[in-house]
Amino acid sequence: MSDVIADLTRSIEGTVDASARRLAEYAVDASNYRVVPQVVAFPKTTADVDTILDVARSHRVPITSRGGGTSQAGNSIGPGIVIDFSRHLNRILDIDPMEKTARVEPGVLMSELQKAGKPLGLTFGPDPSTKNRATLAGMIGNNSCGPHAISAGRTVDNIVEMTAIDGTGRSFLAGAGLGPVPGLAEVAGRHLGVIRTEFGRFSRQASAYALEHLLPENGPNLAKFLVGSEGTLTTITEAVVSLGDLPNSPTVLALGYPDMFDAADAVPRVLPHGPLAVEGIDSRLMDMVRANKGKNAVPELPEGRGWLLIEVAGDTPAEAVANAQIIADDSGTDHYRIIPAGKEASTLWGIRADAGGLAGRTEDGEPAWTGWEDAAVPPEVLGDYLRDQEELMSSYGVRGLPYGHFGDGCVHMRTDFPFDRPDGTQVFHDFVMEAGRLVTKYGGSASGEHGDGRARSELLGIQHSEEAIAALGEVKRLFDPQNLLNPGIIVDPLPITSDLRRPQAISIGTAGGFSFAHDKGSFTDAVHRCVGVGKCRADTSGSGGFMCPSYLATKDEKDSTRGRARVLQEVTNGGLFNTWDSAEVAESLDLCLSCKACSSDCPAGVDMAQYKSEVLHRTYRGRLRPVSHYSLGWLPTWGRLLTAIPGVSTLANAALEFRPLAKLVLAGGGMDARRKMVRFNEQRFSRWAKSRVSPAEARDASAADRDALVADEYLSCSREGRKQVLLWADSFTEYLSDAGARTAVDLLEKAGFEIVLPDRQACCGLTLISTGQLDAARKKLESTMEILEPYARKGIPIVGIEPSCTAVLRSDLGDLFPDDERARLIAAATSTLAEVLVDAEFDVPDLTGRTIVVQPHCHQHSVMGFAADRKLIERTGATVRELAGCCGLAGNFGMEAGHFETSVAVAENALLPALRDAPADSIYLADGFSCRTQAADLAEVHGMTLPQLLTGTASTSGHSARAHRLPEAVDA
Repeated sequence: MSDVIADLTRSIEGTVDASARRLAEYAVDASNYRVVPQVVAFPKTTADVDTILDVARSHRVPITSRGGGTSQAGNSIGPGIVIDFSRHLNRILDIDPMEKTARVEPGVLMSELQKAGKPLGLTFGPDPSTKNRATLAGMIGNNSCGPHAISAGRTVDNIVEMTAIDGTGRSFLAGAGLGPVPGLAEVAGRHLGVIRTEFGRFSRQASAYALEHLLPENGPNLAKFLVGSEGTLTTITEAVVSLGDLPNSPTVLALGYPDMFDAADAVPRVLPHGPLAVEGIDSRLMDMVRANKGKNAVPELPEGRGWLLIEVAGDTPAEAVANAQIIADDSGTDHYRIIPAGKEASTLWGIRADAGGLAGRTEDGEPAWTGWEDAAVPPEVLGDYLRDQEELMSSYGVRGLPYGHFGDGCVHMRTDFPFDRPDGTQVFHDFVMEAGRLVTKYGGSASGEHGDGRARSELLGIQHSEEAIAALGEVKRLFDPQNLLNPGIIVDPLPITSDLRRPQAISIGTAGGFSFAHDKGSFTDAVHRCVGVGKCRADTSGSGGFMCPSYLATKDEKDSTRGRARVLQEVTNGGLFNTWDSAEVAESLDLCLSCKACSSDCPAGVDMAQYKSEVLHRTYRGRLRPVSHYSLGWLPTWGRLLTAIPGVSTLANAALEFRPLAKLVLAGGGMDARRKMVRFNEQRFSRWAKSRVSPAEARDASAADRDALVADEYLSCSREGRKQVLLWADSFTEYLSDAGARTAVDLLEKAGFEIVLPDRQACCGLTLISTGQLDAARKKLESTMEILEPYARKGIPIVGIEPSCTAVLRSDLGDLFPDDERARLIAAATSTLAEVLVDAEFDVPDLTGRTIVVQPHCHQHSVMGFAADRKLIERTGATVRELAGCCGLAGNFGMEAGHFETSVAVAENALLPALRDAPADSIYLADGFSCRTQAADLAEVHGMTLPQLLTGTASTSGHSARAHRLPEAVDA
């Protein structure tokens, strides 16, 4: 293989990578399979593609084309050369608004094409749920459809022509007619009868090759025939696709039925009304969303346990609503809700789009897998098919949550195959084979849009006659006589049990760090949560998503949540590398910001920040650590020491203003010398609070007071009927930046609360957690629980100041102490300031006419949410520009040496452009210490916190040089 790598490296303008880490990232797609390639190539030009294919043929090495890597059937992984088209060959070459066509390179994201067409009133109709990371060539390879296929058609219905290279090296333009491939018409002529009876029987028959497009009565079309061939016949280098008109005033109609079977039965009643989309979704999926993201995460739905979500258009919004009402009247149910275009409709559609990841877990948390996730039957038999499928699952003791494109009869579902059991592989095999026979009985197809791949190609012998299978083989040999293009798929298929990923993995339990309670105490189960749907590769900032900041900055699979998960999965199966301290693992995790955005934004619930912390814990436990783990991981310790004696921090701050000294300290501490040194409070917040809050309110002075906390009458008393809150100053607030906390005291009192302070400083151990010092973090948190538990037990809200520290008490604490009731009580009692204030009555400044640029902290977005803060900010009357995505500093990440460039690149995703574009008198609002530090360092913009905004002033802090006030014109 070294000769192949050398030839590729020497011959192409793009890059070639055969490192073990890279191979691990590309060994898996969104399927159950793991096939390690020999090399990954990233072509920059079409000439590069030609060269890669020439080299492959000369060395007889298999070729697999890959776009977004979201294949659920295993058709974008392979054993030879994997070509990633998404990195460079991703341009929209031309849009012709008159002809309503677009000419694109293979790696163009479908959502980017939609975005480019929107100003022209045009769109590419087929829109799978992965459209913001799926590439056009990948959609052509699978004949992707999505929810709007019933109105806009499938990919095959929107293809005009394509430039392709077959397995012989022949390059041709495929369009109408079969002329570019001599012999193809003759193959069709020999099998006309079987093609007419077995292929193209209904719209969602996506299995095998689309031989129906070779029939003379259909107008033979080579381009349409190649759609759905899964890269086994040609490699696409360019395509022309047709565009349709954007629908007018789309409105969502939600129809409720007793169960999914009844919902499916109603589909034939709905279709004659010409809806844009008809999607089915199970109540159990909605229950999982509510359980994971809160009861308000799902908009109100009509009564039922199974729903049809129907999109309806009209020339005006009123007409769309009227059209929806007509469908509702003929739907067979009295339970319905019409939801006009807006936030609620978008949220519902977003939940449906995330179903592929959400369904990756059963109701009780068991992993669920692909393999039988794409069956399709004619819509008129869908209800009966689903009933029989439910019986089949029951007979095998497996479960799944059906959803999908019910308007086309396409059912998506993940199934909890017991791959961790010795008989799990056999259960999988037997069930899928039986399911293949069942769908064939109903005249259906094992694939409705995902393709056959490694998951279903073996089933073609069940669905088709021997003559049909022979015809497929003849076609394959005509295009690819050496069998180099995606071998083992469709023709001469591999067994469906070959190369299964999960059975290869060994069980790795806990090691004194995180408990992985949601994954049965298994690190292996945790990292295999990643099912590869690839949402971490998508820019979801437009809809408020934060994931994945490093991938958005680098566009490298290495820096996606999925790429990192694949590397950690490799540790569990011991293939390419199997040690925690391997260079591959370190390189993969290096640019993870530990922002935790994936923990909420990833539909599968991957928490890479937690996994990174656990890996660092296991790697360095009992060993010398990187110096930044001591300088930044122990930051609360340094803060405590420097602020212990009044005046010391003042001297330290003054000394570190001398830039040469600051650079020396930064470099010596493993930090980037281009950064500015943090400044320490000249007075600890707790000392200031003692003088600000009267002893009777503070209850923090003596051990006797602390003992009295246990007494009901002491805690329940609140003067003048005011509700008590415990204001918890974390280490950042106590030692580094307390302006927000000082102002929070004024704000809480203004809102009618009685403030209680803990008897001593309580640290959450955040910096220890982020550097993987979990033994030390647990010790810190033991002390913190001892301090905070009496308040939590009595129902006093614990109000956090720093969002990241508040998030530790709400999330990490429980996983580090899964069996400790104190952790549960404290998590339930912990609130953000906004959550406590959102329903309180108090005056806020009138900021009408002003702009507020708001940077929510990543940990707050991921754990607590920003809804309460948003409501309070809106009360000011200001124009609010709320950013989505990480600021780029992310605690210790942006300070560490080697991370500066990525930190700045992440800041360019949202923060820095927003600050540059904001009006001169704008206010930058950020409760996160890191977020304010990043803006100050990179843009010299000094932010304020929510309590400072809501009181109209910036309280004097321990380092007042960095504080500021709102302009005098502000009406407080």
